[in-house]
Parts: sequence; structure tokens; C-alpha cells
Amino acid sequence: MQTKNLQVASSITLEHTLLENIPDLWEQNDILIFLVDLDDYGTLSTEYLDEIETEYLERLKTGYFRKRYITSRMVLKCILCRILKGQSASDIATYKDEYGKVHVSSHEELHICISYTENIVTLVISKVEVGVDVELRKKRALSNISKYLHKKTLQIDKSANELDILTTWTLNEAYCKFSNENIFSSFHRELDLNNVFHSSHIIDNKYILSIITDDDRHAINISRLQKIAYL
Repeated sequence: MQTKNLQVASSITLEHTLLENIPDLWEQNDILIFLVDLDDYGTLSTEYLDEIETEYLERLKTGYFRKRYITSRMVLKCILCRILKGQSASDIATYKDEYGKVHVSSHEELHICISYTENIVTLVISKVEVGVDVELRKKRALSNISKYLHKKTLQIDKSANELDILTTWTLNEAYCKFSNENIFSSFHRELDLNNVFHSSHIIDNKYILSIITDDDRHAINISRLQKIAYL
């Protein structure tokens, strides 16, 4: 593995954030990253999804994919209501571009990134371009990951362990989101992180979360979002 481009994932313990505290966090930070537990939410109403969002929802075939889509959009809108003061959830609409990046209609100054793994949704709201990916540790077999990664980037040898490879995978996905490229476009190229800031974190010894931005001076807050009672 190329250690010059990668840094060892650090282990962090996340604090819980209340919805009411988000305006202060937004004022103090450039990038807000929230981990949301799907298991906190039952059946959610779709009344605040607009026509484009509803059409996309109807194309999803399984209950799991439908639940994570509804949850992510409704929680995102609740967060945005706190950031975009004076707007209600019904005023906020999201859409995806051709590469799958989520945008907030009429608010191109906001940068949104969403990542899923198992029961966890990671919602990112940012003032700057950002790419974030989260994966459950040991979710993917090494052989399945390795076949997608550029051999020079990966350089699998006796010293490459599962954490190294999974970290590389999340950095690749985060880089694609940061660059707004097709998700597989960079997997067969050598991963070059020399011109970006990147960090990777182990959460609860269970998840790997990787972040790509253009500068290490951006203030980043990572937290768990406490369950929103009225969803």
C-alpha cells in the first residue's frame, strides 16, 4: 500500500447532536457529517417528498432501499430547515445529477453527500466541495474489493490487511463523490491524493468513514444525529 498518499485510520468516539444545536454547528464549521441510524425510524410519511423525489422512490424495489431513501431525505430536510432559517420541509426539494450527486434545489451553495452502509445513513451538508464514504468493516470480501482497485494503488502484499484495503475502497468512493465522477471511474486508476485533503476514521470499531476535501483548513464536525421525535 502506498503510505505516502494514505494515512492510518484514526479511531474516534462520536457525540450525539440534537436537531436544535445544528444552527450553532453550521456557524462554527464548514462541513457537518451526521450518522443516522435507520433503526431509529419506523414507517415514515412521504408527504414532504416532491414530484421528482416521489418518482425516484417509486423506482426502488425493496423495502430497505425505500426506507433508507425516505429517511435520508426527510432527516436531511429537517437539518436544512435549521440551516435555511424560515424554510419548511415542504419548501425544500432535492434532486440527483447524472452522476448521482444530491443537490438542493435553488441552493447550489450547499454541497450534499450521502453514503449508506447496512443500517447507517451518513448525511453531509457542507459549504465546500466534499466527498464522504462509510463502510461496515468486514462487509466485503477482500477478493471482491481487490478486483475493482488499481493494482498500483492497492499493492496487495503480505502487509496489506483488511483495514488497509477497506480504507482504500472508502477513499476511492469518497474521491469519486468529491470529483463528481461515475463511482467506478477512478477504481481502475491509481488513486492520487496528493492534491486533496483526506482523512479516514474508525467508528465504534465497526465502520470506516473517509473524507475528501480540497483543503485541510476546513472545520469538520462528525457526530451522531439523535433521533428526530416527530418523524
